[in-house]
Amino acid sequence: MNLSNLQPAEGSTHNQNKRVGRGEGSGKGGTAARGHKGAKSRSGYSKKIGFEGGQMPLQRRVPKFGFKNINRVEYQGINLDALQTLVDNGIVTDTVDFTVFVQNRLATKNEVVKILGRGELKAKLKVSAHKFTATAKAAIEAAGGEAVTI
Repeated sequence: MNLSNLQPAEGSTHNQNKRVGRGEGSGKGGTAARGHKGAKSRSGYSKKIGFEGGQMPLQRRVPKFGFKNINRVEYQGINLDALQTLVDNGIVTDTVDFTVFVQNRLATKNEVVKILGRGELKAKLKVSAHKFTATAKAAIEAAGGEAVTI
């Protein structure tokens, strides 16, 4: 072994890339394999998302329609059959309020709860929620309970 036949250990080097822009003698000098002129030959170039070479982009070509109400209140719906399940499992007996919904993962602490009328309620419950549908309120009162709006 001498200085003329030294080489790195097998598997210790990984970079097989051609070093561009390192002089004419390398064969990749001058334009550094980027071609001549234009945005793509410049340093710092990055194509904008959706850029179509100056053509009007699709996102601007298609018609816009509809309306998004920023004041809309999104309710977390809880049906009567979910309340009946809570009663059947022995989780609640007489009152159901927002903390019960959060503890049983029917709603999160930041949500607004609306009681919906699917299913039937046999138990007499005092239900506290932000909103009630007409059928849900009627069903709760028909079972002898009370619907309290928070």
